[in-house]
Amino acid sequence: MMSTSNLEEKIHLAYAKKLESADKRIVGAVQECELDIKEMSFQDIKEITTTIVSLETLSLESDLNELLEKKEAIERALEKKHDELQNSKYEIFNVLEEQFSSSEYALSKLHQVKLQSIDLYNILSEMVESAIITALEKDTDGDIIESTTEVIKEITFEAIKEGSLNTIRVRKILSTILMTAIDVADAMPNRADKILKSTLRGMRSGLIKSIDRFKKRLAFMPMEAKHILIEDYDTIIEDLNQTDTLFSQVVSTQAIQCNEPIKTILTKLNKEMSYDLEELVHISKETAEVMRERFSSFAKIAVKKADIALNSPKAKEAKRMGTQAWGVAKVALGSAIKSAKNAIDK
Repeated sequence: MMSTSNLEEKIHLAYAKKLESADKRIVGAVQECELDIKEMSFQDIKEITTTIVSLETLSLESDLNELLEKKEAIERALEKKHDELQNSKYEIFNVLEEQFSSSEYALSKLHQVKLQSIDLYNILSEMVESAIITALEKDTDGDIIESTTEVIKEITFEAIKEGSLNTIRVRKILSTILMTAIDVADAMPNRADKILKSTLRGMRSGLIKSIDRFKKRLAFMPMEAKHILIEDYDTIIEDLNQTDTLFSQVVSTQAIQCNEPIKTILTKLNKEMSYDLEELVHISKETAEVMRERFSSFAKIAVKKADIALNSPKAKEAKRMGTQAWGVAKVALGSAIKSAKNAIDK
């Protein structure tokens, strides 16, 4: 067995010859090492392969790293511009609020527009906390369920409606809202039950409203958006068919992390609401059906594209590697059986 440093050195010297094709460079490097293929160890093969791959892809690796650096710079710039855009919107609405301050009716409508214009995701927790506390302060008769339910419904709807209707995003939004409500309820144990009940009701209503809006928009969705939708067709259909499970899971996941009094309240409310999610299930399944009817032809086109992709070089290589992996496993299993048999024989 040749030492690692000698192998690397020989391969590097072979690559110093500027052969015109990768095939010739690789073959030349292997031949110049003058190794007995049958006697080569795994480490020898790994060292030769790693060195050849490194040398042959050096330029591509460099290009890729350069592009990744640019990507990171662009992402930082995008984040900065997004923050600037948000701050600019806040400033504009602040000025407009002063202009509309003489009319409570006009001001409430302006705030409605503001709620629809600002990206709520980054300020969701703070906004929910402020909304619940304001509802508690403004409510004079001591029953905050109706007012809090309504405000949580609107916040949930506005936070969900503009983005993707996928499970991960919806779960994050619902979890953030509920976590914030739990913090407020924890600080006000005598009103915890009402705070959490109204929050869950508001979340449910907001989610139903978001799905219903999505269903109505399917009919008028532009072609570009349809293609994006088709790429995620199966996932969205699956998500729509388990929104009730998603909702219950969000509540139970948060309950586990709470102290005992809050956990007891959430567990009880979650159990009660499991019998009251019919509207959510109905609108979700209805939306899934509309999506199937409208986009089944697009889905068939996507399947045809997938069939073409199965014959692509990448797909063929994946198939080859799958077969090769099976071969590796078979050899390893054979060696293990042989070793075990020898041990038994002894």
